[in-house]
Amino acid sequence: MEKSDVVCTYSSQNNQCIGKRCPFFRVNAKKKKIAFLCVHNSCRSQIAEALGRKYLSDRYECYSAGTEVKPQINPDAVRLMKQEYGIDMEKEQYPKLLEDIPEADIYVSMGCNVACPNIPGKKVINWGLDDPTGKEDEEFMDVIRQIEKKILEMEEKYRSGRHQSTAGSGGEYYDPAVSVS
Repeated sequence: MEKSDVVCTYSSQNNQCIGKRCPFFRVNAKKKKIAFLCVHNSCRSQIAEALGRKYLSDRYECYSAGTEVKPQINPDAVRLMKQEYGIDMEKEQYPKLLEDIPEADIYVSMGCNVACPNIPGKKVINWGLDDPTGKEDEEFMDVIRQIEKKILEMEEKYRSGRHQSTAGSGGEYYDPAVSVS
């Protein structure tokens, strides 16, 4: 079925999409962009991008960036993400500046214990995560698990915002007005 062939039988409050190309039908919806931010884009934001792609890629385009960059992703982050999740961040990602990524719909700062990236006119969600750089593996994994938990909470907020067609088409729907913040 072509994306343009998907029409809605869902009766919305104003019947705006019955028999038309439905913006609520997942295959017709434009993916929102999420940008995970930290200062150097070498650790927490890279982990969030990788886990965001793992859990949210069918609905969101996930990016990470910083106001400065280090030459490489944190080696402990690379090692632990590969070991725990099978994700090779060195192969799939690299440090980027904020101006190197597309404008996002949602901005998430990893933590403002140093200096928060400033995005004029945009709401930035602050997760307040400690930087695990230089910490033992157990503490590092604790931060990775916190990031994973927050990503999964975003996933749950998405899931709780969808609705099913009353015609029983079995298609997945969502309300694009539902915020993940």
